[in-house]
Amino acid sequence: MSEGSKLAVGSAIAGNTLISIGKFAAFGVTGSAAMLSEGLHSLADTINQVLLMVGIVRATREADQRFPFGYGAERAVWALMSAVGIFFLGAGVTIYHGISTLMHPHELEGLGWAIGVLIASFVLEGIVLMLALRAAKGAAGETPLWTHLRYDSDPGTVAVVMEDSAACLGVLLALGGIGLSHWTGNPVWDSVASISIGVLLGAVATWLISRNHQILVGPAVPDEAKLRIQQVLAANPAVEKIVRLRTRMLDNETYRVAADVDFDGQTLAEKLEGVLQEAYPGIESYEDFRAFAAEFADQVVDQLGDEVDAIEDEIQAIVPRVRYLDIETD
Repeated sequence: MSEGSKLAVGSAIAGNTLISIGKFAAFGVTGSAAMLSEGLHSLADTINQVLLMVGIVRATREADQRFPFGYGAERAVWALMSAVGIFFLGAGVTIYHGISTLMHPHELEGLGWAIGVLIASFVLEGIVLMLALRAAKGAAGETPLWTHLRYDSDPGTVAVVMEDSAACLGVLLALGGIGLSHWTGNPVWDSVASISIGVLLGAVATWLISRNHQILVGPAVPDEAKLRIQQVLAANPAVEKIVRLRTRMLDNETYRVAADVDFDGQTLAEKLEGVLQEAYPGIESYEDFRAFAAEFADQVVDQLGDEVDAIEDEIQAIVPRVRYLDIETD
């Protein structure tokens, strides 16, 4: 998943760098508030996607003594900073400039340049969006795409999908504002478009902040994965009862699971019945019995350990993202 996310974010950085230059050049020609908003929008996207790439790279570091569960959450940390950047740099500055031009409107010039740049931007943004959606769909498998993006997708991929979806819609808003200002002769429409783009960015940023906050706090694993874990435990004949099951997403690719389980002593005894039958004829005194009991206790512990290992192997085979698994006897 990280390779797909890296491709999506890398493509977004390259595309938005070119788009930012074009939009600011068009603003210099037209003086359009909506065009400046779009330029700031693309600049914010570029900076934020650089932050996403930093998170992707740092998250690939191996676990060590300082961080024994690895660095996977770095993705969410940098994605959170990216989302905050969208909110303040993208939404805040854009809304402020839109209100400023609404109070002090001016005529637009060079509209052909603005429209040309916006159309080219829409094409580039659409290409980047398609790459991000392809990466997300590949990672989602049979899971519905929106469900995957909401709960399970890599923070970098979901950020690019949301940001470029907003970018495409923002281009349409800017085209509408500039077009209406030109046709009606009223520059207010340009300012309204600028404010609308800012509100759109604020909504996307708020959603991304909420999602990355959840990842960092550590939500439970998706219901489907939890159900599969419960089914493995319940199907094992040595498990009498699942007392408690706790799960946590350390990051979108790493799950931690802790299960407190009642094991069925009779099932364990049946598996060790051959040991009992072999030892029984040799027990002729209490001392023989004590020696047998001590050895048998060790064998029960070993058998229990084998059962736990088998359960852990089965769970990790069915839910590969479970990297850290603790099964305790209750």
